[in-house]
Amino acid sequence: MKQTLPPLEHHSQIIGKLQAAVFEYTLLPNGDRDFTYFSPYCETIFETDSNILLSGIHPIESFVHEEDRPAFLKDFQQWLTQAEAFQWEGRIVTPTGKCKWVDAVGTPTRMEDGRIVWVGLFTDQTNQKEMERINRENKQRLDLALIGSELGVWDYNYKTNVTVINQKWADIIDYPREELEEMFCHCEDFIHPEDRPNYLSIIEKHLARETEFYEVVYRFQLKNGNWRWVMERGQVVEFDGHSNALRTVGTLQDFENRKTQEQIAVEAEGRYRELIETLPLGIVIYQDNRLVFANKSVAKLMGAASVDELIGKPALHFVHPDSLAISMERIQQLMDGKAVPTIEQKYIRFDGKEIMVDVSAHQLNFRGKPAIQIIIKDTTEERETQLAKRKTETLFSQLFRSSPFGLVMLDDMGKVVQVNEGFEKMFGYTSTDLAGKSLNEFIVPAELETEGNDLNTIISSEQVIKIESKRLHKNRNALSVIIYGVPVPLENKTISIFGVYVDITEQKRVEEELKVRNIELDNFVYKVSHDLRAPLSSVLGLVNLASLKGNTDNLEDYIQRIGQKVKQLDHFISDVLSHSKNLKLELKIEKIDLQQLIDKTFADLNYLKGANEIVREITIEGKEFCSDPWRIGEIFRNLISNAIKYRDFNKNDSRIRISIKMTVDRATILFEDNGIGISKANLNKIFDMFYRASEQSDGSGLGLYIVKNAVDKLGGILKVTSEIGKGTSFELKLPNHTLAVEN
Repeated sequence: MKQTLPPLEHHSQIIGKLQAAVFEYTLLPNGDRDFTYFSPYCETIFETDSNILLSGIHPIESFVHEEDRPAFLKDFQQWLTQAEAFQWEGRIVTPTGKCKWVDAVGTPTRMEDGRIVWVGLFTDQTNQKEMERINRENKQRLDLALIGSELGVWDYNYKTNVTVINQKWADIIDYPREELEEMFCHCEDFIHPEDRPNYLSIIEKHLARETEFYEVVYRFQLKNGNWRWVMERGQVVEFDGHSNALRTVGTLQDFENRKTQEQIAVEAEGRYRELIETLPLGIVIYQDNRLVFANKSVAKLMGAASVDELIGKPALHFVHPDSLAISMERIQQLMDGKAVPTIEQKYIRFDGKEIMVDVSAHQLNFRGKPAIQIIIKDTTEERETQLAKRKTETLFSQLFRSSPFGLVMLDDMGKVVQVNEGFEKMFGYTSTDLAGKSLNEFIVPAELETEGNDLNTIISSEQVIKIESKRLHKNRNALSVIIYGVPVPLENKTISIFGVYVDITEQKRVEEELKVRNIELDNFVYKVSHDLRAPLSSVLGLVNLASLKGNTDNLEDYIQRIGQKVKQLDHFISDVLSHSKNLKLELKIEKIDLQQLIDKTFADLNYLKGANEIVREITIEGKEFCSDPWRIGEIFRNLISNAIKYRDFNKNDSRIRISIKMTVDRATILFEDNGIGISKANLNKIFDMFYRASEQSDGSGLGLYIVKNAVDKLGGILKVTSEIGKGTSFELKLPNHTLAVEN
């Protein structure tokens, strides 16, 4: 029995609200030990019910991360043995697999009964550890960035007059780091006298908060007395309430090489001028909105007698009004330091002639001031040639891409270069699938391989061909196509082949279907004519018999037989109309009460001989079914009427069993009877139009044909099994269109 030191009642609420787990761990004189109290927050830290923790099922060491466990167990044993206070920081793993950092502290108390009780806290250090990791990684990244950028960094506090700099700054200006930190407050004394006024002016503007940051290039005196060009960037990051700077930070960059390069550039200007004078491109430089430099090529291009005619002209003097707006926009972008692409513009020469030119431009310093250099290339003739070429290419590209037919371009070796969207949709292959490969390997059926090879040979010999054949889709379905092959010759040699594929699969299917339908229609007309004439002939025969002189037969017998034939004729016409309606009528989805529908169908068929002798067994599982009421009614009417008509007269009990199971997706309907059954030889014919499988039949032969067509229209599945003398079973699986009704 564990002994517990419960917290005082007036402390319990405080402990319950602590964001730390208060615990009590007890070591009994007999050596037994375990936790004897946990505050509610322990469940948050350990993600385990406190009762489970107190039960001893999971000792504390089972929560310790396996990498930290050996050290923990060693320390834990010492704490118990020495009965000393402890502090441990490490990782635990909760039952959900989550790893957490915790800090545990405990203080022991020896009780009068010999127990040693440690009271302490578990606190979750996970977030703190994560922040430490992030800060550590950020510092590493910053250190790496500073090393890679070759920047000196400083941080100056105006109140304490303390400066912190990195070693890179000391290396740049060749001073010991400690000495540089001491002299920072008066470092302007080491700036070159020619650069100092500009430096102080820029600093003063920034301290007056006129600029967000400052940047200045100057020469700094090294310890050996030499001068080095440096670039300093800085910013005040803290002000007091009177806008006085309290702290500034900044960077220092070695600028010596940059200044050397600028000097080299000045020296190279003479060589640059000599070079550009010989270029076949027009080169001009605009400065302060005036032309200040032009080479001989641009003078010739603009129809000037000499370069002197160009110097001093406004920047946009030669630009055509159509190109004026874009030229002004480009100049502004360049002055803002943005790059602009090469574009085509229209210029006007001195003689008034309009020319098309390619214009590229960039900003530069010319004689110490910002300027814009323009490079001009006359493209008038080239443009006309390219325009004609582009027009032809565009027409071909549009025709190739947008054609509804499947188009393929082959190289002179018969390998695929490109296919259009029409081809991709037709065959399922993309240009990526086919590029560089033989088309025959993908779409030509094995039995037509010779035909495919012969076609390539014929086309390559510059013959245009047209054939009707079969080709394969990517899914290996066969397509009926008309193929046109067109060779592309150049200098008496075929350099490419265009193949045009017209999909006539649907056309062929329709043609075949029309043939079947025509045969079916002929058969339908013949059967309908025959089955209409048969009862009419019987009626006429009975009328003639009744009209014979001396006939003493009972006329009521004739009338009754005539009525039977008329009723037979009416049923036949009704089945024909049902067939026609099933073909033409669109689906109409509604909720259907199947029990009510079955009851009504039996009631409507009650006139059939023997209908009242049928034993019904009906079970319906499920709540709701949605489908086409008329077609479902036709299915039930024909299947139930067949079960009644073809019952087995030799059996004392004729049964119809209807079992229905409805789900959200479908309804499974099983019709079973114990009638005369259908032979295996006739079973695959019972859904044919006008087929009668039994001599017992006096129907139209359309009933099961109508059932099959109705099931197909509903997107269902129909299966039939039967055995002579035992009965017939029809299984229907019909989609439940519940969602269609809800939407």
